[in-house]
Amino acid sequence: MKIYGVVGYKNAGKTGLMERLVTEITARGFTVSTLKHAHHTFDVDHPGKDSYRHRHAGAHQVLLSSRARWALMTELRENNELPLADLLKQLDPVDLILVEGYKRDAHPKIEAYRAETNHPILGKDDTTVRAIASDCTVDVTQPVFDLNNTKAIADFILSEVGL
Repeated sequence: MKIYGVVGYKNAGKTGLMERLVTEITARGFTVSTLKHAHHTFDVDHPGKDSYRHRHAGAHQVLLSSRARWALMTELRENNELPLADLLKQLDPVDLILVEGYKRDAHPKIEAYRAETNHPILGKDDTTVRAIASDCTVDVTQPVFDLNNTKAIADFILSEVGL
């Protein structure tokens, strides 16, 4: 499977870019899965629901299933967060996995950058950042794309991974 990342600071436009890339790339006939890193505790379950009660009773894994979808939740409890490589093994084979976050991992990435965030550009010091998608002019050695030019960004990513 091919892997490509989207990184950037908070409010840089990562999630919007991910969403547009999934739409664009799947419209071209490729299968795409996504993996998103969360920097905080999150919950996809709701208090009072049976699956929530199972997890809080101590279940290591809870699998929810219906005609529409299934979801597997695994509690880490006091264990460390899994490395990206281990998480990728959990996904079914597809043409491309787009990863949001995991900026310190070694896979190729595009950085989403918005001037209003006033953060440094990650790609200036990170060779795994292969391009910048920005809403302003930036002084970098990598290719720079307009943050909203999803077609050009998708073309670049697909070329980079050989699809």
